[in-house]
Amino acid sequence: MTEKDTFRGLIYPFGRDQAPDTGDIKQVADGVYWMSMPLPMVLQRINLWLLEDGDGWTVVDTGLNLPASEEIWEAVIRNHFGGRKVKRVIVTHMHPDHIGLAGWLTRKFDCELWISREEYLMCRNLVADTGRQAPKAALDFYRSAGMPHEELETYKKHFGNFGRWVSELPDSFRRLQDRETILINDRYWQVVTGNGHSPEHVCLYCPASKLLISGDQVIPRITSNISVWPTEPQGDPLSDWLNSCRRLLNLLPSDLLVLPAHQDPFLGLHTRLNQLIQGHVLALDRLYNYLSEPRTAIECFATLFKRNVDSEVKVIAIGESVAHLNYLLQRQMIVREQGPDGVSYYHQVSDAAIVDVPSGAIV
Repeated sequence: MTEKDTFRGLIYPFGRDQAPDTGDIKQVADGVYWMSMPLPMVLQRINLWLLEDGDGWTVVDTGLNLPASEEIWEAVIRNHFGGRKVKRVIVTHMHPDHIGLAGWLTRKFDCELWISREEYLMCRNLVADTGRQAPKAALDFYRSAGMPHEELETYKKHFGNFGRWVSELPDSFRRLQDRETILINDRYWQVVTGNGHSPEHVCLYCPASKLLISGDQVIPRITSNISVWPTEPQGDPLSDWLNSCRRLLNLLPSDLLVLPAHQDPFLGLHTRLNQLIQGHVLALDRLYNYLSEPRTAIECFATLFKRNVDSEVKVIAIGESVAHLNYLLQRQMIVREQGPDGVSYYHQVSDAAIVDVPSGAIV
Protein backbone atom coordinates (compact mmCIF):
# COMPACT_ATOMS: atom_id res chain seq x y z
CA MET A 1 0.00 0.00 0.00
CA THR A 2 1.51 3.32 -1.06
CA GLU A 3 0.71 6.83 0.09
CA LYS A 4 -1.18 7.32 -3.17
CA ASP A 5 -3.57 4.50 -2.22
CA THR A 6 -4.94 6.45 0.77
CA PHE A 7 -6.53 9.83 0.12
CA ARG A 8 -8.94 11.92 2.19
CA GLY A 9 -9.76 9.04 4.51
CA LEU A 10 -10.45 6.51 1.74
CA ILE A 11 -8.31 3.47 0.94
CA TYR A 12 -7.86 2.27 -2.64
CA PRO A 13 -6.79 -1.39 -2.46
CA PHE A 14 -6.17 -1.53 -6.23
CA GLY A 15 -4.57 1.90 -6.38
CA ARG A 16 -5.93 5.13 -7.83
CA ASP A 17 -6.44 5.54 -11.56
CA GLN A 18 -5.72 1.84 -12.11
CA ALA A 19 -8.70 0.82 -14.24
CA PRO A 20 -8.27 -2.27 -16.43
CA ASP A 21 -7.10 -1.61 -19.96
CA THR A 22 -9.89 -1.29 -22.52
CA GLY A 23 -11.02 -4.77 -23.50
CA ASP A 24 -9.45 -6.38 -20.43
CA ILE A 25 -10.93 -7.25 -17.04
CA LYS A 26 -9.53 -7.33 -13.49
CA GLN A 27 -10.68 -9.55 -10.63
CA VAL A 28 -11.64 -7.58 -7.50
CA ALA A 29 -13.25 -10.37 -5.43
CA ASP A 30 -14.19 -14.03 -5.75
CA GLY A 31 -16.26 -14.24 -8.94
CA VAL A 32 -16.39 -10.45 -9.41
CA TYR A 33 -14.56 -8.69 -12.24
CA TRP A 34 -13.96 -5.06 -13.16
CA MET A 35 -14.36 -3.86 -16.75
CA SER A 36 -13.77 -0.26 -17.84
CA MET A 37 -15.33 1.48 -20.83
CA PRO A 38 -14.19 4.86 -22.27
CA LEU A 39 -16.72 7.70 -22.51
CA PRO A 40 -16.62 10.68 -24.91
CA MET A 41 -17.59 13.17 -22.19
CA VAL A 42 -16.33 14.95 -19.07
CA LEU A 43 -16.36 11.66 -17.15
CA GLN A 44 -13.92 9.76 -19.33
CA ARG A 45 -14.62 6.21 -18.17
CA ILE A 46 -17.34 4.07 -16.63
CA ASN A 47 -16.83 0.93 -14.57
CA LEU A 48 -18.90 -2.12 -15.48
CA TRP A 49 -19.07 -5.20 -13.26
CA LEU A 50 -19.10 -8.83 -14.37
CA LEU A 51 -20.34 -11.43 -11.89
CA GLU A 52 -19.78 -15.14 -12.43
CA ASP A 53 -23.19 -16.76 -12.22
CA GLY A 54 -23.04 -20.55 -12.35
CA ASP A 55 -22.85 -21.52 -16.01
CA GLY A 56 -23.08 -17.89 -17.15
CA TRP A 57 -22.54 -14.24 -16.23
CA THR A 58 -24.51 -11.40 -14.70
CA VAL A 59 -23.56 -8.01 -16.13
CA VAL A 60 -24.03 -4.80 -14.10
CA ASP A 61 -24.25 -1.68 -16.33
CA THR A 62 -23.35 -1.55 -19.99
CA GLY A 63 -21.77 1.65 -21.38
CA LEU A 64 -23.00 3.99 -24.11
CA ASN A 65 -24.66 2.88 -27.33
CA LEU A 66 -21.66 3.40 -29.62
CA PRO A 67 -20.07 1.11 -32.23
CA ALA A 68 -16.76 1.36 -30.35
CA SER A 69 -18.49 0.19 -27.15
CA GLU A 70 -19.96 -2.81 -28.95
CA GLU A 71 -16.48 -3.70 -30.22
CA ILE A 72 -15.10 -3.60 -26.67
CA TRP A 73 -17.90 -5.86 -25.46
CA GLU A 74 -17.25 -8.29 -28.31
CA ALA A 75 -13.57 -8.47 -27.34
CA VAL A 76 -14.36 -9.08 -23.65
CA ILE A 77 -16.96 -11.72 -24.49
CA ARG A 78 -14.55 -13.46 -26.86
CA ASN A 79 -11.46 -13.31 -24.64
CA HIS A 80 -12.83 -13.55 -21.09
CA PHE A 81 -16.26 -15.18 -20.99
CA GLY A 82 -15.02 -18.71 -21.63
CA GLY A 83 -17.95 -19.47 -23.91
CA ARG A 84 -20.46 -18.74 -21.14
CA LYS A 85 -23.47 -16.57 -21.92
CA VAL A 86 -24.89 -13.53 -20.13
CA LYS A 87 -27.86 -14.72 -18.06
CA ARG A 88 -29.16 -11.24 -17.15
CA VAL A 89 -28.23 -7.59 -17.47
CA ILE A 90 -28.68 -5.48 -14.33
CA VAL A 91 -28.75 -1.71 -14.77
CA THR A 92 -28.26 0.57 -11.76
CA HIS A 93 -30.09 3.50 -13.34
CA MET A 94 -31.32 5.04 -16.56
CA HIS A 95 -28.47 7.35 -17.57
CA PRO A 96 -27.10 6.45 -21.01
CA ASP A 97 -23.60 5.48 -19.86
CA HIS A 98 -25.25 2.82 -17.68
CA ILE A 99 -28.18 1.62 -19.81
CA GLY A 100 -26.93 2.51 -23.29
CA LEU A 101 -26.14 -1.03 -24.48
CA ALA A 102 -28.61 -2.91 -22.26
CA GLY A 103 -30.96 -3.55 -25.17
CA TRP A 104 -28.12 -4.70 -27.41
CA LEU A 105 -26.78 -7.12 -24.77
CA THR A 106 -30.18 -8.56 -23.86
CA ARG A 107 -30.93 -9.22 -27.53
CA LYS A 108 -27.50 -10.70 -28.15
CA PHE A 109 -27.90 -13.23 -25.35
CA ASP A 110 -31.70 -13.49 -25.29
CA CYS A 111 -31.76 -12.58 -21.61
CA GLU A 112 -33.72 -10.22 -19.35
CA LEU A 113 -33.09 -6.63 -18.32
CA TRP A 114 -33.25 -6.27 -14.52
CA ILE A 115 -33.92 -2.68 -13.42
CA SER A 116 -36.14 -0.73 -11.04
CA ARG A 117 -39.50 0.34 -12.41
CA GLU A 118 -38.99 4.10 -12.20
CA GLU A 119 -35.64 3.92 -13.97
CA TYR A 120 -37.07 1.82 -16.81
CA LEU A 121 -40.11 4.03 -17.31
CA MET A 122 -38.16 7.29 -17.08
CA CYS A 123 -35.66 6.01 -19.64
CA ARG A 124 -38.44 5.11 -22.07
CA ASN A 125 -39.96 8.55 -21.53
CA LEU A 126 -36.70 10.35 -22.33
CA VAL A 127 -35.94 8.16 -25.33
CA ALA A 128 -39.35 9.16 -26.72
CA ASP A 129 -38.09 12.77 -26.98
CA THR A 130 -35.71 11.78 -29.78
CA GLY A 131 -36.53 13.85 -32.85
CA ARG A 132 -38.91 16.19 -31.01
CA GLN A 133 -38.49 19.94 -30.91
CA ALA A 134 -37.60 21.39 -27.52
CA PRO A 135 -40.91 22.09 -25.70
CA LYS A 136 -41.84 25.53 -24.43
CA ALA A 137 -41.64 24.28 -20.81
CA ALA A 138 -37.95 23.43 -21.28
CA LEU A 139 -37.12 26.74 -22.95
CA ASP A 140 -38.96 28.65 -20.21
CA PHE A 141 -37.05 26.71 -17.55
CA TYR A 142 -33.61 27.56 -18.92
CA ARG A 143 -34.60 31.14 -19.74
CA SER A 144 -35.74 31.49 -16.13
CA ALA A 145 -32.32 30.31 -14.97
CA GLY A 146 -30.65 33.12 -16.90
CA MET A 147 -29.50 31.24 -19.99
CA PRO A 148 -28.76 33.74 -22.80
CA HIS A 149 -30.62 33.59 -26.11
CA GLU A 150 -27.72 32.14 -28.13
CA GLU A 151 -27.28 29.29 -25.62
CA LEU A 152 -31.02 28.59 -25.72
CA GLU A 153 -30.71 28.23 -29.48
CA THR A 154 -27.89 25.70 -28.99
CA TYR A 155 -30.02 23.82 -26.46
CA LYS A 156 -32.85 23.63 -29.00
CA LYS A 157 -30.50 22.09 -31.58
CA HIS A 158 -29.32 19.38 -29.16
CA PHE A 159 -32.68 18.57 -27.58
CA GLY A 160 -33.59 14.89 -27.80
CA ASN A 161 -30.02 13.59 -27.90
CA PHE A 162 -30.63 11.27 -24.93
CA GLY A 163 -32.14 8.56 -27.12
CA ARG A 164 -29.20 8.55 -29.50
CA TRP A 165 -27.00 7.15 -26.73
CA VAL A 166 -29.42 4.32 -25.85
CA SER A 167 -29.97 1.20 -27.94
CA GLU A 168 -33.59 0.11 -28.34
CA LEU A 169 -34.83 -0.98 -24.94
CA PRO A 170 -36.45 -4.37 -24.37
CA ASP A 171 -40.23 -4.19 -24.31
CA SER A 172 -40.31 -5.91 -20.92
CA PHE A 173 -38.10 -5.99 -17.83
CA ARG A 174 -37.67 -7.77 -14.52
CA ARG A 175 -38.41 -5.24 -11.78
CA LEU A 176 -35.86 -4.72 -9.00
CA GLN A 177 -37.29 -3.55 -5.66
CA ASP A 178 -35.66 -2.15 -2.55
CA ARG A 179 -34.47 -4.75 -0.02
CA GLU A 180 -35.18 -7.78 -2.21
CA THR A 181 -32.42 -10.39 -2.52
CA ILE A 182 -30.98 -11.91 -5.68
CA LEU A 183 -29.04 -15.16 -5.78
CA ILE A 184 -25.93 -14.84 -7.96
CA ASN A 185 -23.37 -17.64 -7.99
CA ASP A 186 -24.81 -19.09 -4.75
CA ARG A 187 -24.41 -15.76 -2.92
CA TYR A 188 -27.14 -13.36 -1.93
CA TRP A 189 -27.06 -9.77 -3.15
CA GLN A 190 -29.50 -7.32 -1.64
CA VAL A 191 -31.03 -4.47 -3.64
CA VAL A 192 -30.68 -1.10 -1.90
CA THR A 193 -32.23 1.86 -3.69
CA GLY A 194 -31.52 5.57 -3.49
CA ASN A 195 -32.70 8.66 -5.32
CA GLY A 196 -31.83 12.24 -6.05
CA HIS A 197 -29.31 11.52 -8.78
CA SER A 198 -31.95 9.45 -10.55
CA PRO A 199 -35.48 8.32 -9.63
CA GLU A 200 -34.90 4.82 -8.17
CA HIS A 201 -31.19 4.05 -8.37
CA VAL A 202 -30.20 0.45 -7.58
CA CYS A 203 -27.15 -0.52 -5.54
CA LEU A 204 -26.23 -4.17 -4.92
CA TYR A 205 -24.94 -5.28 -1.51
CA CYS A 206 -23.37 -8.70 -0.92
CA PRO A 207 -22.97 -9.33 2.85
CA ALA A 208 -20.96 -12.55 2.41
CA SER A 209 -18.37 -10.89 0.16
CA LYS A 210 -18.55 -7.47 1.89
CA LEU A 211 -19.13 -5.75 -1.43
CA LEU A 212 -21.30 -2.84 -2.56
CA ILE A 213 -21.82 -2.14 -6.26
CA SER A 214 -22.75 1.50 -5.79
CA GLY A 215 -23.34 2.83 -9.32
CA ASP A 216 -23.45 6.63 -9.15
CA GLN A 217 -24.89 6.64 -5.62
CA VAL A 218 -21.43 6.68 -4.01
CA ILE A 219 -18.35 7.74 -5.99
CA PRO A 220 -15.02 8.33 -4.21
CA ARG A 221 -13.70 11.68 -5.46
CA ILE A 222 -16.59 13.43 -7.19
CA THR A 223 -20.18 14.12 -6.26
CA SER A 224 -22.92 12.79 -8.50
CA ASN A 225 -24.99 15.41 -10.28
CA ILE A 226 -28.18 16.31 -8.40
CA SER A 227 -30.38 18.24 -10.80
CA VAL A 228 -33.80 19.71 -11.30
CA TRP A 229 -35.06 19.21 -14.87
CA PRO A 230 -37.73 21.08 -16.87
CA THR A 231 -40.22 18.21 -16.47
CA GLU A 232 -40.42 18.90 -12.70
CA PRO A 233 -39.21 22.46 -12.16
CA GLN A 234 -40.26 22.64 -8.49
CA GLY A 235 -38.65 19.29 -7.61
CA ASP A 236 -36.41 18.87 -4.57
CA PRO A 237 -33.97 16.09 -5.54
CA LEU A 238 -31.33 17.34 -3.12
CA SER A 239 -33.54 16.35 -0.18
CA ASP A 240 -33.93 12.91 -1.76
CA TRP A 241 -30.16 12.64 -2.20
CA LEU A 242 -29.30 13.68 1.37
CA ASN A 243 -31.93 11.31 2.77
CA SER A 244 -30.53 8.48 0.63
CA CYS A 245 -27.01 9.10 1.92
CA ARG A 246 -28.24 9.04 5.51
CA ARG A 247 -30.22 5.88 4.82
CA LEU A 248 -27.15 4.10 3.43
CA LEU A 249 -25.23 5.14 6.54
CA ASN A 250 -27.85 3.41 8.68
CA LEU A 251 -28.36 0.34 6.48
CA LEU A 252 -24.86 -0.66 5.43
CA PRO A 253 -21.73 -1.55 7.40
CA SER A 254 -18.67 0.65 7.07
CA ASP A 255 -16.18 -2.06 6.04
CA LEU A 256 -17.46 -2.80 2.53
CA LEU A 257 -15.37 -2.71 -0.62
CA VAL A 258 -17.28 -0.18 -2.72
CA LEU A 259 -17.37 -0.78 -6.47
CA PRO A 260 -18.43 2.58 -7.97
CA ALA A 261 -19.44 3.41 -11.53
CA HIS A 262 -16.62 5.93 -11.91
CA GLN A 263 -13.07 6.18 -10.58
CA ASP A 264 -11.73 3.35 -8.38
CA PRO A 265 -12.90 0.70 -5.89
CA PHE A 266 -12.40 1.93 -2.34
CA LEU A 267 -12.81 1.26 1.36
CA GLY A 268 -14.38 3.87 3.63
CA LEU A 269 -18.09 3.89 2.78
CA HIS A 270 -19.25 5.80 5.87
CA THR A 271 -16.46 8.33 5.53
CA ARG A 272 -17.45 9.02 1.95
CA LEU A 273 -21.19 9.26 2.70
CA ASN A 274 -20.47 11.79 5.43
CA GLN A 275 -18.28 13.75 3.02
CA LEU A 276 -21.10 13.81 0.47
CA ILE A 277 -23.61 15.08 3.05
CA GLN A 278 -21.22 17.66 4.40
CA GLY A 279 -20.28 18.91 0.95
CA HIS A 280 -23.87 19.75 0.08
CA VAL A 281 -24.64 21.26 3.48
CA LEU A 282 -21.64 23.59 3.14
CA ALA A 283 -22.71 24.46 -0.41
CA LEU A 284 -26.20 25.34 0.85
CA ASP A 285 -24.70 27.55 3.55
CA ARG A 286 -22.52 29.37 0.99
CA LEU A 287 -25.47 29.74 -1.35
CA TYR A 288 -27.74 31.20 1.33
CA ASN A 289 -25.12 33.79 2.25
CA TYR A 290 -24.57 34.60 -1.45
CA LEU A 291 -28.27 35.36 -1.82
CA SER A 292 -28.06 38.48 0.35
CA GLU A 293 -28.60 40.12 -3.04
CA PRO A 294 -30.90 38.85 -5.81
CA ARG A 295 -29.15 36.30 -8.07
CA THR A 296 -30.08 34.13 -11.03
CA ALA A 297 -29.46 30.38 -11.02
CA ILE A 298 -26.54 30.88 -13.41
CA GLU A 299 -25.02 33.59 -11.20
CA CYS A 300 -25.06 31.03 -8.36
CA PHE A 301 -22.43 28.97 -10.22
CA ALA A 302 -19.81 31.24 -8.65
CA THR A 303 -20.50 29.92 -5.16
CA LEU A 304 -21.52 26.32 -5.95
CA PHE A 305 -18.77 25.12 -8.33
CA LYS A 306 -15.00 25.19 -8.09
CA ARG A 307 -14.47 24.73 -11.84
CA ASN A 308 -15.46 27.06 -14.64
CA VAL A 309 -18.75 25.98 -16.17
CA ASP A 310 -18.33 25.68 -19.92
CA SER A 311 -20.96 25.00 -22.57
CA GLU A 312 -20.47 21.22 -22.32
CA VAL A 313 -21.84 21.09 -18.79
CA LYS A 314 -23.97 24.26 -18.67
CA VAL A 315 -27.33 22.44 -18.71
CA ILE A 316 -26.26 20.05 -15.94
CA ALA A 317 -24.86 22.93 -13.88
CA ILE A 318 -28.14 24.83 -14.17
CA GLY A 319 -29.99 21.75 -12.96
CA GLU A 320 -27.72 21.42 -9.94
CA SER A 321 -27.94 25.12 -9.14
CA VAL A 322 -31.74 25.01 -9.24
CA ALA A 323 -31.71 21.88 -7.05
CA HIS A 324 -29.88 23.78 -4.31
CA LEU A 325 -32.13 26.82 -4.75
CA ASN A 326 -35.29 24.69 -4.58
CA TYR A 327 -34.02 23.10 -1.37
CA LEU A 328 -33.83 26.55 0.23
CA LEU A 329 -37.13 27.63 -1.32
CA GLN A 330 -38.99 24.66 0.12
CA ARG A 331 -37.68 25.56 3.57
CA GLN A 332 -38.83 29.17 3.09
CA MET A 333 -35.31 30.48 3.53
CA ILE A 334 -35.33 32.33 0.20
CA VAL A 335 -37.90 33.66 -2.26
CA ARG A 336 -38.02 33.57 -6.06
CA GLU A 337 -39.23 36.50 -8.12
CA GLN A 338 -39.60 36.46 -11.90
CA GLY A 339 -38.91 39.53 -13.99
CA PRO A 340 -40.79 40.60 -17.13
CA ASP A 341 -38.07 38.96 -19.25
CA GLY A 342 -38.88 35.58 -17.71
CA VAL A 343 -35.64 35.44 -15.69
CA SER A 344 -35.96 34.39 -12.03
CA TYR A 345 -34.06 36.01 -9.18
CA TYR A 346 -33.57 34.45 -5.75
CA HIS A 347 -32.79 36.20 -2.47
CA GLN A 348 -32.90 35.71 1.28
CA VAL A 349 -36.03 36.32 3.28
CA SER A 350 -34.46 36.39 6.75
CA ASP A 351 -31.48 35.23 8.77
CA ALA A 352 -31.42 31.43 8.96
CA ALA A 353 -29.06 28.51 9.18
CA ILE A 354 -28.92 25.13 7.52
CA VAL A 355 -30.42 22.88 10.18
CA ASP A 356 -31.56 19.86 8.20
CA VAL A 357 -28.67 17.61 9.22
CA PRO A 358 -29.05 15.27 12.20
CA SER A 359 -26.60 15.81 15.03
CA GLY A 360 -23.55 13.60 14.60
CA ALA A 361 -24.18 12.85 10.92
CA ILE A 362 -21.13 14.80 9.77
CA VAL A 363 -17.60 13.86 10.73
